[in-house]
Amino acid sequence: MLIAQISDMHLKGEGELLYGRIDTTSFLERAVAHVNALDPRPEVVLATGDLVNDGGPEQYANLRRVLAPLKMPVFMIPGNHDARDAMRQAFPEHDYLPADGFLQYTVEDLPVRLIALDTLVEGEGHGELCDVRLDWLEARLAESDRPTLLFMHHPPFECGIAYLDNARLNKGGQRLSELVRAHGNVERVMCGHVHRSVQVRWAGTMASIAPSTAHQATLDLRPVDTLSMMMEPPGIALHQWREGPDGVGGLVTHVSYVGNYDGPQPFRAM
Repeated sequence: MLIAQISDMHLKGEGELLYGRIDTTSFLERAVAHVNALDPRPEVVLATGDLVNDGGPEQYANLRRVLAPLKMPVFMIPGNHDARDAMRQAFPEHDYLPADGFLQYTVEDLPVRLIALDTLVEGEGHGELCDVRLDWLEARLAESDRPTLLFMHHPPFECGIAYLDNARLNKGGQRLSELVRAHGNVERVMCGHVHRSVQVRWAGTMASIAPSTAHQATLDLRPVDTLSMMMEPPGIALHQWREGPDGVGGLVTHVSYVGNYDGPQPFRAM
């Protein structure tokens, strides 16, 4: 099974540029075409937040238009730039989204179980998981011992980029870690927010961050609380669930860069 993760698209309205210069709509259009052209083609797409930049209805209408060509189901969660009610209104056919409250849900009909977590704190850049959201997660984890993937916007761990570490999951991370350790069947915690590919061992499992489909955060590991961006290649994460001969599966993750690059070419001259 192959899962594509797209993240941090930051769409503006159709024809509008982010910061007056980044055409995030065109970047996402190219990412959608990239996903559709993959062979094998992913079974599902996870969109891990900051789907739009300002949470406005016209931006979600643009997002709906750009995502429409995808040949597989899309499961989305909000990031700190999103708005829950506007998301619900823009995608009424996405009936996995709860009709009110937090946008948390499970997907049960795949080889691995998916659990979506809503870390949005409206009006703030950082994320939180309050007791209501964590109680819900605890109940869902208790329902099944199937291999499970959690996906959320804000990472619960530090990545080394000081500005983004200050705006990560700032509440609920300790209890989340305890729940993941206690249940033991969480194969991966998949995040967005950082605009870079990052992997870390966390809470007895692996956690990862997908790159942005548009601009990337500068890889600045100095202890300075500043944030800048680089127009490095846009990318998506590809998570492949592989069943072993003994029935025990495992998740393998790749970064797939979106764009036209020379190749494939043989490693050796023919």
